[in-house]
Amino acid sequence: MLKSFLGVRVLWAKLFNHQTINLETMKMKQFFKTVFITLFIVSIYSCSDDDDTIFPPSGVDTIAAFVAANPDYSSLLAALERADLVTTLSGEGSFTVFAPDNEAFTDFLNGAALEDVPVEDLRKVLLNHVLGAEVTSGQITTGYQTNLAEVSSYIAKSGNDVTINGGVMVTTADIDRSNGVIHAVDKVIAIPTLLDFVTTDPNLSSLASTASVNSAAVISALGNEEGDLTLLAPDNDAFTALGDISGVPAVAVEQILLNHAISGGLLSSALSTSYASTLASYGTPSDGINLSIYINTADGVSFNGISNVTTADVVASNGVLHIVDAVITLPDVTTFATADPTFSTLATALGDANLVLALQAANGTGTPEAPFTVFAPTNDAFAALTSVPTGQALVDVLTYHVIAMNNVRSSDLASVAGAVGTVNGGDVTISADPATVTGGGNTSASNIIVADVQASNGVIHVLDQVLLPAP
Repeated sequence: MLKSFLGVRVLWAKLFNHQTINLETMKMKQFFKTVFITLFIVSIYSCSDDDDTIFPPSGVDTIAAFVAANPDYSSLLAALERADLVTTLSGEGSFTVFAPDNEAFTDFLNGAALEDVPVEDLRKVLLNHVLGAEVTSGQITTGYQTNLAEVSSYIAKSGNDVTINGGVMVTTADIDRSNGVIHAVDKVIAIPTLLDFVTTDPNLSSLASTASVNSAAVISALGNEEGDLTLLAPDNDAFTALGDISGVPAVAVEQILLNHAISGGLLSSALSTSYASTLASYGTPSDGINLSIYINTADGVSFNGISNVTTADVVASNGVLHIVDAVITLPDVTTFATADPTFSTLATALGDANLVLALQAANGTGTPEAPFTVFAPTNDAFAALTSVPTGQALVDVLTYHVIAMNNVRSSDLASVAGAVGTVNGGDVTISADPATVTGGGNTSASNIIVADVQASNGVIHVLDQVLLPAP
């Protein structure tokens, strides 16, 4: 009896951070009252022959106290102590804890000792089980929640069944404590990858199946725990709207999928109206040229003017996932002219001159033949003209901004510097340093203010002045 009493005092000291007990009479009475309650609980566990988990009564108040008092959670308690999280779950707050039992920890460690797990890694795994608000089973809805590890969890509810990240099931729900609620689970919840979310969320099943059939490289990238990507994940409706792609070569489908991945994990707060590069390649991957994507944050977040974010900031171990409502097909040079409002005058002019279809030609096709190098004047550049040409004069001006059969990037300007022929038939003069283009009818050079907006059939360089052919 004395040993049990001393053991409980040690337990009490752990749970309440070795607080000094005031020996005044009233506080002594309260202390012994609490000790006897805890002794009573421990004796229940010691005498039980039932193999099922036995949950202590509400007298064990906090989440940490529940874990400490329950022998089925001794591994969880040891992990919380090692990660210095006992105090967190003993204090005031409103938490939801998905609590794995000893068997779950044994499976998770797979023969390793708890001490073999680096403390920071262990702490993140444990916080991956904790939500910062109390959510009872009745309040759970299917969707993504951000936990205290600053990682997302996909929680699915079907009837009374609740699963986390597809493979972890709640076995006992709604263990109410003074600082939150506990849901017992049958496995340790590993930190999820982007691939885990793609294969777990049923709304992304079309993306998962398309990737698995067409690209082992994409599957590998999404599952790489050491990676860091922003994934723009089209939902099932997006793939339905795209139509049947069963006849499209796997290498082409792979490039479309890679066009939804951007290097570096970017939360929505880090996105701004600008151009970025995807993992899709212009030419062959060995060329090292990636396609551009236009991000517009003026009203929500959209990509290339066709795909909008519907669910943002799903955080995985290897990046961030944003669910989008349309598949982002590979852009041609007209894609950016229509997506970027900076080119609204140019887009209208291309339509008026019936040049859109010509500039949508795939590489090696079309008259003129793609790929194209397009010098694209901004709205301000057009506004600086006395008037925008019309009819054949407009065609002559617009084709004066296009070089056919070449994908001339900024790194190539030095090698082509000088007079270069355009689709118009006239020459423009290119300079690499500074990066400028001069038309035969211009009195000054046009500056390249944004370079290397890369499409699948050519590259765009943005100009601050319209190029005018020689009279």
